[in-house]
Amino acid sequence: MTSVDRPTVMVTNDDGIDAAGLQSLVRVLVSSGRYNVQVCAPDAERSAVSHSITWRHPLAARRVNVEGAIAFAVAGTPADCTSLGISKALFPSVADLVISGINMGSNCGYNIVYSGTVAGAREAFFNGVPSISISYDWVGGISSVQDYTLAAEACLPIIGSILSEIKKSSYPRNCFLNVDLPTDVANHKGYKLTKQGRSTNQVGWEPMTSDMHGRQMLSTMATTMSQEHLLFKRVRGAQVDDADRRSLKEGFITVMPLDALSPANVECETFFKDWLPKVA
Repeated sequence: MTSVDRPTVMVTNDDGIDAAGLQSLVRVLVSSGRYNVQVCAPDAERSAVSHSITWRHPLAARRVNVEGAIAFAVAGTPADCTSLGISKALFPSVADLVISGINMGSNCGYNIVYSGTVAGAREAFFNGVPSISISYDWVGGISSVQDYTLAAEACLPIIGSILSEIKKSSYPRNCFLNVDLPTDVANHKGYKLTKQGRSTNQVGWEPMTSDMHGRQMLSTMATTMSQEHLLFKRVRGAQVDDADRRSLKEGFITVMPLDALSPANVECETFFKDWLPKVA
C-alpha cells in the first residue's frame, strides 16, 4: 500500500509529545505500515486541563523528530493541538482519524470531564472528524513502559475497523470513542461496550506552610508568600467506582461512545418540568 492509498491518523495527547504512551502508539501505528501518521501534541504535560483552549495569544509550534511521522510540538492544550492539527494550517490535509493518547492513567466516570486526553478527541468530534481517546490504567510498581506498546497493539483492531467504516461512509458521526485498557493489558479479557459512570477520585485538601515541600514551590511564589496567603495541596482519597470502571478493573478493554452534550437524567428533567411553572 502506497502512502497515497493509506489513511491518515493524527495523534495528540495531554501528557506531552515526549510521553511514553504517545511515543509507543506512534511506533505501533508506523510499524504497521497501514497509516500516514501525523503528530500534533503539547510540548509539555497538560494533564487535567479538560477542554480549555488558548484564545488571547498566538500558539508556538515547532517541528520535532518522531520517527516515521510528521510531528509538531505545540505550546498549547490538547484541544488546541487537535484544532490546529485538523485546520490545514499545519498539515496539508485533514486526518481521517484523530487519536488522543495513550494516557498514563484511566479515564472513566466523572474523570472524563477533567481529562485533557478525552478533550483532544472531543475537539476533533466538534469539527466533524472521527476520533478516539485511549487511556491505560497505569499502576505504579506494577505497570511498565512496555505496557503502552501492548495497549497500542490491542487497539489496532479498533483503529483499523473504524477507518474501514469511515472509508465505506458507514461510521457514525454523532459520537466519539473513549477506550480504556486494563492494568494487566497482556491478559485482557477482550472488548466490552460501556457507558459513562459516576466514578471519581474523592479529593480532599490539606493546609501547608510556606516551608513545607519548599523544594516543590516556585521561587516566585515563595518570595511573595506572606501571612495573608493560605497554601493548600490536593490529597487524593478513595476511588468511588461505577460500572465502567469495574469492567476495566475486571480486565476488559472498555469502549465507550461519548457525545459532546451531557443531558440530565429523566428524573431531573421530570422534577424541573413540574418545578419551573411554580417559580413564577
